[in-house]
Amino acid sequence: MIKVLVTEDSPVVRGYLQYVLNSDPDIEVIGIAENGEEAVRMVEHNKPDVVTMDIHMPKMDGFEATRQIMETNPVPIVICSASWNPEEVDKTFRTMEAGAVAALEKPRGMGHPDSEASVRELLQTIKLMAGVKVVRRWSKTRLKKPARAPVSVAEETPKDLRYKVVTMGSSTGGPMVLQTILAGLPKDFPLPIMIVQHIAPGFLNGLGEWLSRTTNLPVHIASDNELIERGKVYLAPDGYQMGVNNSGHIKLKEGVENYILCPSVSYLFQSVHNAYGNQVIGVLLTGMGRDGADELKALRDRGAPTIAQDKESSVVHGMPGEAIKLGGATYVLSSSSISKKLVELVIKS
Repeated sequence: MIKVLVTEDSPVVRGYLQYVLNSDPDIEVIGIAENGEEAVRMVEHNKPDVVTMDIHMPKMDGFEATRQIMETNPVPIVICSASWNPEEVDKTFRTMEAGAVAALEKPRGMGHPDSEASVRELLQTIKLMAGVKVVRRWSKTRLKKPARAPVSVAEETPKDLRYKVVTMGSSTGGPMVLQTILAGLPKDFPLPIMIVQHIAPGFLNGLGEWLSRTTNLPVHIASDNELIERGKVYLAPDGYQMGVNNSGHIKLKEGVENYILCPSVSYLFQSVHNAYGNQVIGVLLTGMGRDGADELKALRDRGAPTIAQDKESSVVHGMPGEAIKLGGATYVLSSSSISKKLVELVIKS
């Protein structure tokens, strides 16, 4: 039985979350916290397997509660936030920096057309996160400073680049890994980077803004037919498959087509494979399922360098783990080592 602590200041939402979670035979709500202060105390005494965390609450908000929990009694924390509120979305990503492992939009109420899907996603995420190993986070004053990204690679970069683009795919746990990788790249990184990140609808703009603010590279949501440029990062928009043609223009297609997910890592990897052959660097990161695994193997078989995140640094090792099983990874690396390898591949090309 998975023991869950619900943290939410709205009585209506609290009641609904409790009802939804207790409706699953594998989940039991063992406590309700109306604010962050209560959540910190109840985590210590009730020892839940997972905590759901609201962001805006009286006395102590979700960010501060998460920070204190991860410093004292670390436990998997799933943010249940309102994606329509830009301030709340921004604080959601700050809370993930503090140690939360996943972020979801609050489940839709009964009668809403998306109710069933949002409830299913919540239950699936709770079950998945219950098995995640989390570590204690120390306060920023006690943390070692992260390794600095190289200031510049311009002098070391060959004039005729072998590779045309870096492509990345990630899902559960992806935002923090993307932030780690992009922050480790210099501001004059000489290749465009195309990313598919599976994320709840409404959070993508906030993700792009947060990544732009906390890394060295400009990040934005991709537009149809725009030309990819070196040193820029393109996120696949909600509800669209993102690809590229051999002239370097992004092509967006609405809908799932022959793929299970939209946007799909598999679609992106297949598109760059068709456009550039082995002149691509493929990167598959943390996430459940197997999206992108077969296509990463196809890239490697064509001679492209491919990277899969290792199990130790992944929140969920589904996607990269499947690629590794297939023999699709040229390199298996921790999240903190991937940016260094990307720079090395470009310089040695």
